[in-house]
Amino acid sequence: MRAGAAREAGGQLRGLSGVKTPSTAPSGHACPCNVNTSMGAFLFKESLMTCHYQVFRHSEQTLKRALISKNPALVSQYEKLDAREQQLMKEAFQPTSDLYGPIILQSQSDWIISHPEAPQDFEQFFSNPYRKIPSPEKHSIYLLAIGSLGNTRVISEEYTKWLKGYCEAFFYGMSVKLLEPISVSATRCSFRVNDHTRNLQIHAGHILKFLKKKKPEDAFCVVGVTMIDLYPRDSWNFVFGQASLTDGVGIFSFARYGSDFYSSHYKGTVKKLHKKSSNDYAIFDNYFIPEITSVLLLQSCKTLSHEIGHIFGLRHCQWLTCLMQGSNHLEEADRRPLNLCPICLRKLQCAIGFNIAERYKALVRWIDDADTPRATPKPSCEDNVHLPKPVEAFQDWKEWIMKCLAVLQK
Repeated sequence: MRAGAAREAGGQLRGLSGVKTPSTAPSGHACPCNVNTSMGAFLFKESLMTCHYQVFRHSEQTLKRALISKNPALVSQYEKLDAREQQLMKEAFQPTSDLYGPIILQSQSDWIISHPEAPQDFEQFFSNPYRKIPSPEKHSIYLLAIGSLGNTRVISEEYTKWLKGYCEAFFYGMSVKLLEPISVSATRCSFRVNDHTRNLQIHAGHILKFLKKKKPEDAFCVVGVTMIDLYPRDSWNFVFGQASLTDGVGIFSFARYGSDFYSSHYKGTVKKLHKKSSNDYAIFDNYFIPEITSVLLLQSCKTLSHEIGHIFGLRHCQWLTCLMQGSNHLEEADRRPLNLCPICLRKLQCAIGFNIAERYKALVRWIDDADTPRATPKPSCEDNVHLPKPVEAFQDWKEWIMKCLAVLQK
């Protein structure tokens, strides 16, 4: 499977974001105008400032069909939605909408060009026999920190709780729980030093197998989060994350979101492993961890919600600007928004059953730091440090949510 690809076979959906080649992101030769043909869609390619920019704009008819379907049962289901929720979703069809816009491609290495794949409309999502559906017995999202996530225990605890609170708001209606953090050695995963960036990496596939064995009875899914870079196989450079739909597990790394990861001064650089140290997990003791900035927290939330979205059965979005767009490189991941487009929002609402307005209010509360749990005080000098949640990078998104709430509250 190529970098970042999501595939479905035998009920197994794996979402990957990364690159296979060491020096550059993989480039494809597929004509962008041929991406969406399975639904008879009209896809317009528009030139922007330079020939390097392209706009993918679907017709109103195509977007309506992707959102509502022509299946009478699904049309009826849509018509039963709150009228204000329908009004918000109709923004997808408005060419001048300031809430949702077309996908903009900025390089030949962007996802849609490099990895042509069939789009998934709501009907295809709903009828997918392999789709994992939450139940009263399995309604919990578990987060597991693998290795330290911060330079101190308190920072690591707070960061994990920020991610927990975000998941509670984003996947509104699901229970989100924290598992006891573990060391890298506990997973018994393979690891290596990347030949090009010279940083430590752990094997994503081995972590997934470990998580599957540790899955609690009430778990809808278990996701591992780490500050150590990932690789899925020897021939690949790295991946941001990897998830399995049928197993309900995922592993996501935030290592590359550190501000200096790609600089020559990166402190996570290590020498090549000797054979005798290839199984010595002590190398991870006191390994470099980037500072938890507002931007790093934002990117962490993006990756976490995108990959858990795959576990819910959402495939890469090719309709509008959306969190579920694929990303082939870090710059493209930066461009990807935090919000779901109406088509993907309907998919997630169908899976969980939330009220859209209440979900948006919960996200605003998280950004405003309301009801955010703090680390349990313990008798240590490091615990006396106040750790406000760094949410400066989320303010633009908060303004966007407020616009959506204005539509929902008319």
